Amino acid sequence: MLSYYISQIQSMLYAAPAVLAAIIFHECAHGWVSDRLGDPTPRRAGRLTLNPLKHLDLAGTLCLLFFHMGWAKPVPINSRYYKNPRSGIILVSLAGPFANFILAFLSLLLYGLLALYAPTASSFWGTLEIIVYYGAVVNVGLGVFNLIPFPPLDGSHVLEEFIPAVAAFYSHFQSYGSLILLLLLASGVLSRPLSYLDNAVLNGLWRIVYQILIRLPVMVSEGAVV
Repeated sequence: MLSYYISQIQSMLYAAPAVLAAIIFHECAHGWVSDRLGDPTPRRAGRLTLNPLKHLDLAGTLCLLFFHMGWAKPVPINSRYYKNPRSGIILVSLAGPFANFILAFLSLLLYGLLALYAPTASSFWGTLEIIVYYGAVVNVGLGVFNLIPFPPLDGSHVLEEFIPAVAAFYSHFQSYGSLILLLLLASGVLSRPLSYLDNAVLNGLWRIVYQILIRLPVMVSEGAVV
């Protein structure tokens, strides 16, 4: 029993850096895209920052640590600044998950490079491999989870733009959305479908990374010949 709790604590310690990076880049991506579309609200709110304290949501962060799925504090935006509010909201909403998928891809690429070239006898490089792999898992989890069309997740904002009537339906329980998500995650109801989706995305990204990695020796040898 004690070994189980120790392993759980170790897993959370490995996941902590990945959780912080995933949340920071997810929320900064929302704010950056909104800012580029002409909305000064995220900048004025201090959300275009790498300071994790500006982005952390307590319940969402705990879910990320324990379940590798969760959410962050929503970035305030004002769609009235957009030339096309509908497409602007969709782009801003999708920017966070897209940033997570990019980070997951980079994490897998670094993981593959470490597996190929890092000293196998070094505990430091071994630990770094684990942390980097957690980076891929956590970022995929955050990206996929936030695409669920349920408030306050990003997918709900996208769905509202395609089906405006959904917004009225969401308004009845929007203030309890985070609590409902927390209960669904804790109960395990979402575990199987989300695990399937996470694994599908993770495997898809790994296939791309693998194709890059198997060409590295060829690229190195060609460079040497030149």
